Amino acid sequence: MQIAVLTFDGFNELDSFVAAAILNRMRARGWAAHITCPTEEVTSLNGVTVRRQRPLSFAAEADAVIIGSGSKTREIAADADLLAQIRLDPARQLIGAQCSGTLLLARLGLIGTLPACTDLTTKPWVVEAGVEVLDAPFVAHGNVATAGGCLASQYLAAWMLARGGSLEAAREAIHYVAPVGEKEATVTRILGVIAPFLAGADSTASDRVDA
Repeated sequence: MQIAVLTFDGFNELDSFVAAAILNRMRARGWAAHITCPTEEVTSLNGVTVRRQRPLSFAAEADAVIIGSGSKTREIAADADLLAQIRLDPARQLIGAQCSGTLLLARLGLIGTLPACTDLTTKPWVVEAGVEVLDAPFVAHGNVATAGGCLASQYLAAWMLARGGSLEAAREAIHYVAPVGEKEATVTRILGVIAPFLAGADSTASDRVDA
């Protein structure tokens, strides 16, 4: 499973790095999450500069894609040329977005009229884009999932592990990264949040999105 973690200038480190680190717990089984950017280097909202591992075009060939958030997401959402370079296929790929990344999913036409999750700051912009925002950390419709809040990256990663691998794979990865003394409670909580969205997940999001 090859995963593109879309990361733009002004990115939130918690979105890109936490999700990538959890997903890469499956590296021994052939999984790899790659920081994927439109430029050779991007700088986070806190001034951390990183080099990309894959170009933006990698998103089209990846098995799964996560779109993180950042301080410049509204600019990106208004950049038609940049959005045109993001080619995603919910019939074939697992697609997740976190916080303001949900706004990009909306602009790409991958949410339609389905309810979604985002952070409190981004909520007015997502609502303005015509999307109903849930007061929840995570929701999935077929192959498309959204999460709200910086630490909601754990839900996206766990959902992707469960969908692309197995519930046991998700359990193992979350158990590893969970705080000592809280491991079982953390695993139970996270799997409890994503479990309702795993049943019947073989139906694709493209069947349910009113584009």
